[in-house]
This record gives sequence, C-alpha cells and structure tokens, in this order.
Amino acid sequence: MLALVVGALPSVSADAATPRSGTVSDTAPTTTWSAGPFAVPNVSGTTGTVSCGSPQLCDDYTLKVSVPVGYDAGHSLRIDVKWPDTAADFDLYVLDPEGHEVAAAASASDPESVLLPAVAASYTVRVVPYAPLGDSFTGTASLVANPVDPPPSTAVPPTYANSSAPDGIAHAHDAGEPSIGVDRATGAALFQAYTSTLKVTYDSAGVATWQDKSASAANGCPQGSTTSLDPILFTDQATHRTFESQLAGKTALTCYTEDDGETWTPTGGSGINSGVDHQSIGGGPFVPGGPGPVTSYPNAVYYCSQDIADASCAVSRDGGLTYGPAVPMYSLLDCGGLHGHVKVAPDGTVYVPNKGCGGNQAVAVSEDNGLTWSVRKNPSSTPGDSDPSVGIGAGGTVYMGYQNSDGTARIAVSHDKGRTWLYDQNVGASLGIKNIVFPAVTAGDDNRAAFAFLGTTTGGNYQDANNFTGVWHLYVATTYDGGQSWVTVDATPTDPVQKGSICTGGTTCGKDRNLLDFNDITLDARGRVLAAYADGCTGACATGGAQNYDALASIARQTSGNTLYGAYDAMVAGQRKKPTGGQ
Repeated sequence: MLALVVGALPSVSADAATPRSGTVSDTAPTTTWSAGPFAVPNVSGTTGTVSCGSPQLCDDYTLKVSVPVGYDAGHSLRIDVKWPDTAADFDLYVLDPEGHEVAAAASASDPESVLLPAVAASYTVRVVPYAPLGDSFTGTASLVANPVDPPPSTAVPPTYANSSAPDGIAHAHDAGEPSIGVDRATGAALFQAYTSTLKVTYDSAGVATWQDKSASAANGCPQGSTTSLDPILFTDQATHRTFESQLAGKTALTCYTEDDGETWTPTGGSGINSGVDHQSIGGGPFVPGGPGPVTSYPNAVYYCSQDIADASCAVSRDGGLTYGPAVPMYSLLDCGGLHGHVKVAPDGTVYVPNKGCGGNQAVAVSEDNGLTWSVRKNPSSTPGDSDPSVGIGAGGTVYMGYQNSDGTARIAVSHDKGRTWLYDQNVGASLGIKNIVFPAVTAGDDNRAAFAFLGTTTGGNYQDANNFTGVWHLYVATTYDGGQSWVTVDATPTDPVQKGSICTGGTTCGKDRNLLDFNDITLDARGRVLAAYADGCTGACATGGAQNYDALASIARQTSGNTLYGAYDAMVAGQRKKPTGGQ
C-alpha cells in the first residue's frame, strides 16, 4: 500500500469513537477507545491527500496530553490502533489543533503505531479505514518510559571525506536512491543511480576520480541505460562480479561486469513471477548440504522484489545468468510489501529486512538457499517510514539499523539469525538527532559494523513540506564491540544534504522526494566505510541559500580512525599496512 499524505482535513467522522475524547497524564497514563464496524474503504490517500466524507470514511478521537514540563526527557506518547481481522487495514494519523499532520502510520501493519514526545498538547487522532472488511478497531494512547541507552562508545571517531560526480557526467544530478559496491581486486567503487553506473577510484591521497561506465549496447548490454524503475547495483566481494539492474514490470533488465564497467554481460534478470516494485539483488555462499551451483561460479545470487500482495525472492545457481521461480517470503498478512536490500551471511543464510511486520520491524530469513522463509521480528522496534537495513559480520552476527516510528535512529544485534535481538539503542541521541531517513548498514569483523543515515536535530513531522525547517546531514555510527556501544559522527559537517522536508511517501510526494527512497553503504578491502548518497543541497544552498532539491551523486569515504577490519587498525595513526587487495 502507498504511504498516505494528510494535511488540514475536514473533520468528518465515521461511526463515532466511543468515547469521543480522552486524556493521558503522568498520573493516568493510558486511555482507550473503539469505533466501527466500517464497511466502506477509504483509499483516497493512494492518489495524494486523504479526504474524509460520508459514508463512514474517517474516525476522529480528541486526545489531550497533560504532563509537567520536562516529562518528555524520559517518556514518549505511544498511540496504537488494533483490529481483529489481520486481513483488514486501518491507517493512523495524528493532527495538531490546526489540522497539520504530526505523525502517521499508514502501512499494512496490525497494529499501526506512532511515537511522539510526551509534552502537554492536544491532538486529533484520525483513523482511516483503508480496507476495513467490516471490522472495528480499538485505539490506545499511553505514556511510556523511554528505553535507557548505554553510554556512547569511547572509540576515536572516524572521519570522512566527501566527493561528488562532476557535471560532465550526464546524470550526475539525477542520483536519487543510489547503491554502491567495491571491487576489492582493483579498489574501484561502482555507484549506481538512475540509468548510470559510475566508477570511482581513489589515489594515494584519497582524491576521487569519477568516470561514467554505464551499461549500454556499445559495451555489451543492449538493455542497459534504457529505463529506470528502481535501479540497483550489487558487487559480490568474493568473486568481484558486479550486477546492474533496472526494474521493468515483473522482470528486470540486468547485466554484470567483471572489469569495473568496461564490458557488460546480459542476464535473464529475475525469476518467473517476480514482483513489480522495490527490486534488490544480493549474493553470497550457498548453504552447505543443499543444492549448490551448476556452473563454475561458486556463489548464489538472489533477486527479490514485491508484488503488492506479497514479496518474493528467486535464486540463481549460475552466477546470475538465469533464475529459478520466485518464492514468496511473506504475504501482507505478515508484513507490508516493501522491503530493504537482501544480504547473505558467510554461512549462506539470507536476510531481507522489512519496516512493518505486525507492529514491529523484522527480517525475513532463509536458511535453505531461498526455498523457505521465516519472519523474525525485533520486539523492541515499531514500524517506520524508511526501509531498515542489515549488515552481517564475518562470523554471522546480524546488525539491523532502522528508523523507529518516532523518527529516531536505532540499531539492534542478533547472534541467532534474528530469533532474538540485543543492545537495541538510539545511536543518534548523543548528537541530538530527532529524525532520520534511509538507514544503511554494513559490517566487517564480527564485532564491527557501521550504520549510515540522513539525520536532523529538528523534531516533528519531517514530511510536512510547508512547515518543517530541519537541516539534514549524513551521519555514520560505528561499533567496535559488537553493537554494545556506538560512536556517531557527522560525515558532512559543513555541507547539508537537504533543508526542509524529505518525503518518504512514494509517488504521491512533491519536489521533496528528490532523494527518492534509500542510500547504501559498503566496505573496501581494508574495511574503510564508503557511504553512497544523493546530495540534495548544492551550490548556493550549501553555503546558506535556499533548498534547491538537487540529487548529486556523492560518496562519503572514511579517511581516518579504525576501520571495520582490525588488521588495518594501524591506519588510525596515518600509517598504511600493505593491503591484501585493492586501494
């Protein structure tokens, strides 16, 4: 389902909430209400702004929050809407007294949940019966204690240098939702956005050179650079093969390169009955003991996408040339359709993260080379608006970074393939970060990982194009102790990535969707972090002018500090050990 955008809406109620209003306070922290049954769906939000009218299209509940000043330092306001039939779907919006949206949960999750700062305020809690199926709902508003985060890491903070594609590259300023891989044999980074594949190399001083190596008929890939519905790139670090793919309905136009884009080889692209949206490609070893490769290419390649009612993955056993049938990972009864990027662990376990699975964020996991899947939730999480991301350490430790429903940057760790999660914490709190988008996680040694995201210290509804005034930067949080603590740095301290709102509501957005849907992150052969992003604030905007809604291809590359491979920790003092491969 598409995310919905709500502004100042007329207050036309459906079957009225019972009771119609309520209060939560520090002495009476919970209130509940119910409404329904609802027979008529309200799908108006799929084309833009939700509209409310007769018969029975919205339900409003007046909520007052009465708490002392400073109460929000340790508490949040949580609002949940639940319904009996998991096949039904209700959406939740919270409006201020002027009718401006301050929070929303418009996924396919049951329950829908939002978190807000626990401050004295009055709200309208609006529930929209997107697909009610004759069901009723129950709403609960509660003041809840915030989890206590551990102290930040005392590790020396890494530093980053940023480079961007020159204007001479055709689509340098059309680089929303980039993906990135590094060929560890040559040290070259390959950056994918729109129909462009850009090769980036670094000299001994860290100076970047950008070149256009896009797939085309001239270099062996006739289907390359012809269309772009969700472009994606993946580099297999073990085999040095890089895939570039453009979504085209229920298939994908995909080619691979083994020489950093000089030549490309066409492939079948995807599996039979693959989905129409949100494609992802990843790969890694096969699980021992099961069906393995059918050619000399040793690793599995996975193509995953969503198809409205479910999301599926297909596996290739011949290096990505052809794929088997797409196998469903889950249905809308389990999770929302959209998902993050597929990652494969060293033991062959496959992970696909999802931002909304029955009130939590989760990973879909396959331990049999994509034949069957299990959904494993992080119970400490609440659904967000950006896709979560996983990074997998050398020993199989899984790090899941996500945007919580209150907008904050959280990450958790699993040592048992997502069955349980540890150390869940807000890694932006130490810098006062209140809203994030586009989580991206990578890992190296089993106890080392990095979590990149766009963040702002401004709270409130970051999708409010008329009223949100936050300034966004690229941040990177790093752990060197297995996720017990994190050190977070601003990787673009003198150059904002965006000013004002960032829309994550899909095709219903306006010009503030210039960055599109995600960023990406990877490592080079020495464990340096490279974070790919689109810079939305360039030229005069970057020096104090107005937001210009650019999308300039950019990479933040680690230049100092311990990397994610302990063997190269000497680089913290500016020394260089002889590499095992790459720059």
